[in-house]
Amino acid sequence: MEIYTFLRHMADSWFLLAMTLGFLALCVWAFRPGSRTTHEEVAKSIFRNDERPAEDPPATNRKEA
Repeated sequence: MEIYTFLRHMADSWFLLAMTLGFLALCVWAFRPGSRTTHEEVAKSIFRNDERPAEDPPATNRKEA
């Protein structure tokens, strides 16, 4: 039972601290300086072909019916 108590203590305290620090690190990384242009580009990528449809891929290895 001693090993279980030790592992339970580690999970309750240190792992919780590690998860909190990891979450804060991800938040800081997402809002880091200089990332605004990347996020704007990704947000607008779904409208990239809004004016004109994308080109069809070349018709290679297609069987015509």
